[in-house]
Amino acid sequence: MDLFKVIPLVALSLGEVALVSAIVLLINRRIAKSYADQPDQQFRRQSILVATVLIALLTIILILPLPNETRGALLSLFGIVLSATIALSSTNLVGNIMAGIMLRSVGSFRLGDYIRVGEYFGRVSEMDLLHLEIQTEERDLTTIPNTYVAANPVRVMRTSGSILSVELSLGYDVSRHEIEKLLLEAASRCDLESPFVQIRALGDFSITYAIAGLLTDVKSLLSQRRALRAATIDVLHEAGVEIASPLLVNTREFSSRHGFVPPAVEPIANNEVNSDELVFDKALKAEDLDKLRARREELSAQLAKAADANEPNTTRIERLEQWLARLDERIAEKESTIRGDK
Repeated sequence: MDLFKVIPLVALSLGEVALVSAIVLLINRRIAKSYADQPDQQFRRQSILVATVLIALLTIILILPLPNETRGALLSLFGIVLSATIALSSTNLVGNIMAGIMLRSVGSFRLGDYIRVGEYFGRVSEMDLLHLEIQTEERDLTTIPNTYVAANPVRVMRTSGSILSVELSLGYDVSRHEIEKLLLEAASRCDLESPFVQIRALGDFSITYAIAGLLTDVKSLLSQRRALRAATIDVLHEAGVEIASPLLVNTREFSSRHGFVPPAVEPIANNEVNSDELVFDKALKAEDLDKLRARREELSAQLAKAADANEPNTTRIERLEQWLARLDERIAEKESTIRGDK
């Protein structure tokens, strides 16, 4: 008698499970078809699928013909498993969010700044609650978790200027005074402010010099660094100074008349590509967007102040509203460009 009661319940339960599974399968196929031509939206597709499976499991527990005590125990187990899974998997998530809030509160850098975090160097192109994105000198985009940024020293290049330097080793047979004079000439050709020469090391066979100066236009870091190196080579060769270590005699024999200064040639036309704009394009766009948002906040504050006045100036309010509308258009355009810049 009990068997005849159990069989219909089992059959009903299996039918309900099969029905819910079939619905989940159909939804999965529909979602997969909808996102088939959108490979960049696979995270959204997977999130929808996970949510569908969880809802299906909860539905099965609720519709199964079970005693109230058993259903309550299954719901409790489902909640415990789900909570434990979220708790274990959200450790890094919560850590990155807290680190992101801390970085924004400290405000040591902003979009467009040059920073070095550990072994990574580049310009900040995106700041999020979960990660920091920098654009490297190879024009690639590197995503760094906020916890890594918070746990490592961050070196920020000052927007007011940074010291640009070049090192090289020269033999003891050349006067130090002559070398310092030539290196200062190289720095002056690159318009570096307050140039100075350092003697970094006295080696067994050569002296290590460093020419340095203040670069005020930090946005031209790559081009100015290249220019300083080129100017250093040029001034030393023009003065007949060999940029070669005396150790060369240990690996190759040269006569005493052989020099290491190339013959003078006519310089090529100055038609070089602006490497800084090419390399850090997204970071520059992000910096411009940040400035537009700051300008919008300023105009919004002015508009609110003008509207709260006892005798509001209608003409001024209309002008501010027009400026805000144009700013909104530019901000939306910039945001669209940055989102599509991968």
